[in-house]
Amino acid sequence: MAEPASRASRVLVSGPLAPFVAGFELKLAEAGYAPGSAVTQVRLLAHLSRWLSANHLEVIDLTDRRIDEFFEARRARNCTWCVSPEALQPLLALLSELNVLPASAPLVVGSAADVVLAEFHRYLLDERGLAATTACAYVYRARRFVDGCALGAQLAATTAGDVTRAVLMESATLSIGATQFFVAALRSFLRFCSMEGLIAADLSAAALPVTGRRPSSLPRGISSSDAKALLNSCDRGENVGRRDYAMIVMLLRLGLRATEVATLKLDDLDWRAAEVVVHGKGRRDGRLPLPVDVGEAIAAWLQHGRPKTTSREVFLSVQAPIMALGRGGVGAIVRSACVRAGVPQVGPHRLRHTMATEMVNIGVPLAEISQVLRHRSLSSTAIYARVDLEGLRRISRPWPGGSDS
Repeated sequence: MAEPASRASRVLVSGPLAPFVAGFELKLAEAGYAPGSAVTQVRLLAHLSRWLSANHLEVIDLTDRRIDEFFEARRARNCTWCVSPEALQPLLALLSELNVLPASAPLVVGSAADVVLAEFHRYLLDERGLAATTACAYVYRARRFVDGCALGAQLAATTAGDVTRAVLMESATLSIGATQFFVAALRSFLRFCSMEGLIAADLSAAALPVTGRRPSSLPRGISSSDAKALLNSCDRGENVGRRDYAMIVMLLRLGLRATEVATLKLDDLDWRAAEVVVHGKGRRDGRLPLPVDVGEAIAAWLQHGRPKTTSREVFLSVQAPIMALGRGGVGAIVRSACVRAGVPQVGPHRLRHTMATEMVNIGVPLAEISQVLRHRSLSSTAIYARVDLEGLRRISRPWPGGSDS
């Protein structure tokens, strides 16, 4: 006896998109769409296919402008469902994978300075290994420097005075921290220009360091009771709770960054060696031991909670569309756990601080803490030395002219 056809397969589709229906239904199923939601998506495909046919268009004509025209036509007919281009993202993703969409229009570069900044962006990603968000932030500040000096493509005319004036202008309107970030980006840009021969001399030293009084707080973690409350707030009888518990216990026990948790792949888990490969900052990979409680939490999620999908990321959304969470998703999960637990809201990095401060408190040497945190330099780990206040008091010298008591 033949199996009954699905509701989605009963949607009649004609026109240029008809050959893609079967693949689209499979993709929706892999992404975890409920049957009703899948039917809605296939119905939208059918409407778009008929619209293309009525306008004598093919799939290759499905540009952004055509998509806007399609939704304008739907709104003109007072359609009440799927009236924004975002509704087409699952279908467009499939068509893009199949390489049947029109090629994107070539990037229009407005000036020679745009070309330089684009090359600077590539250099930051490929040569420096910066994260995409950091690279974009550097390029944004480099553009401010170029525009503020009115140099345009005339970078060869840049002088040390131009650099100094740019830093002074930024410091007049921004906080100390923001100005220091501008200086870091500017120095990187000037070194790049020197390497590429766009500026005769390396002017990065002209971007003088910005100093000032900044709040110098100790690195803060959370208390052991708050950490326990966060873990207990995760309902491990539910898929979401298993995932959240595994992510939070990784942050607390391994001191991972949010991005490192979000980008963790199934292939990074070495169960036989009880190790995990961590993809850190600057594209530096490292191996960490996988504690028993962390391994059990991840295994429970993989065996009993993780949706069935071809994605290789360990942590995914549990509702359609099934997709990787990203750094922002990790932060949202931690903050939601704080609300459930009734503790002050913190971000994932505070959980990283928690692990490091606990190691300091039990006397772990800074060199070993640096290895666990995967810092490039021991100076980055040195901030945790200030956590051991009693130890600092024992080695401190009396203040000149002060009381010895």
